Amino acid sequence: MTGKIAILRGINVGGKRIIRMEDLKLLFTNLGYKNPVTYIQSGNVLFDAENNISDLKIAFSIEKAIHQKFDFEVPVIVRSVNELKDRIKKNPFGTADINKLHITFLKDKPTQENSEKVESFQYEPDRFAIKGKEIFIYCEGKYHKTKLNNNFFEKQLEIQATTRNWKTLLKLVELSEK
Repeated sequence: MTGKIAILRGINVGGKRIIRMEDLKLLFTNLGYKNPVTYIQSGNVLFDAENNISDLKIAFSIEKAIHQKFDFEVPVIVRSVNELKDRIKKNPFGTADINKLHITFLKDKPTQENSEKVESFQYEPDRFAIKGKEIFIYCEGKYHKTKLNNNFFEKQLEIQATTRNWKTLLKLVELSEK
């Protein structure tokens, strides 16, 4: 078994796509995943899965189950706990104020062509760095005001994405160690 984290995009925001955390944990259990634990209402689930199942396959199974049970679509991105720990260590913004750091998770690795196109955009003082299937973001102001948001990256990279602030990322890793 491997520790995994499912990151759901856009649930329980603005009274739309409501999923109670108890129902979400039950859905994971019914799919055969072990020890589901949710963190905050925005869709973060820690769980254990068999080692031989790919993250994309797990994400697809969760998306399909949510659609069947709740009758709406929710993009899901899955990473192993070890991947998240590695991303924390490789943060290109080093010792920057964690209140200004965010990480955008991509469903898959973008093409080189799309990555190069996005890297040509500049929205100073906000900055970003694409590293594999993640985008590290430094926002001088508030994240909800930056142009470096999910919609921007999804459109430019042609890949589903969802973002978490750095404190949430740290908390998810901390919870995985309990």
